[in-house]
Amino acid sequence: MSAPQPDKITGTPLVSRQDGQTTTVVPVGDVLFGGEKVIIIGGPCAVEGRDQITRLAAEVASKGGTMLRGGAWKPRTSPYSFQGLGVEGLELLAMARKSSGLPFVTEVLDPRDVETVAEVADMLQIGSRSVQNFPLLREAGASGKPVLLKRGMMTTIDEWLNAAEYVLASGGKDLVFCERGIRTFEPAMRNTLDLGSIAVLRERTHLPVIVDPSHAAGSRRYVETLARAAVAAGADGLLIETHDDPGHALSDAEQSLMPADFGSIVDSCRAIAQAIGRDL
Repeated sequence: MSAPQPDKITGTPLVSRQDGQTTTVVPVGDVLFGGEKVIIIGGPCAVEGRDQITRLAAEVASKGGTMLRGGAWKPRTSPYSFQGLGVEGLELLAMARKSSGLPFVTEVLDPRDVETVAEVADMLQIGSRSVQNFPLLREAGASGKPVLLKRGMMTTIDEWLNAAEYVLASGGKDLVFCERGIRTFEPAMRNTLDLGSIAVLRERTHLPVIVDPSHAAGSRRYVETLARAAVAAGADGLLIETHDDPGHALSDAEQSLMPADFGSIVDSCRAIAQAIGRDL
């Protein structure tokens, strides 16, 4: 798939919120980001096998999750770490979608794989390491599929907005931002969750924003607190890593939640959403 080169934007950027403009609702199947409902996405960091992803999809659906997440291709710091199942993982996600009824989002790493992933996935994720991979952003924008754009671990809000502009300028219309924490001097958590970015994006863009408390925390014991804070701050959704055997997870074991804990977060965040006039 060859993405068109975007023309130079001479007027207001496509990502910008105009005076009086409401938040754009981004549909992913029957799931609507940016509406009254806070969207909960759950699932493992990586697809490890058919039984694993099918079980977890059923758990996420039964405990109030709205979408499934799972990585078929995994960007890892070490080249010797588990890199994902690739096309096989994508096929397994499609099977889990069929059995659970949940649409799924999965990460795409290489511009050459965008067409393959877009043919199967309901939503394409651009991960934090790829937020300034401009050929990938262009291909994702030209794919016609909704895009979940994570913030880079050292990306400013202006850089993040410009990354989104690449997607929109290449023909994309449906994009959701995902705050996942940034790298600071503080080592207590994996990353520092910038809840202030929700307020800034609300002002500067018409597109929805969700939060990934799992990657911000880096430890399962902090995930619920960050999730609740994100909903209170106005996030349009949460992206939560869930695994039914975290001790043997092939990726992000320390921050993955058991399904029961995932359900507890959904319940507690529902009360917060209702307190600020939203649903979950």
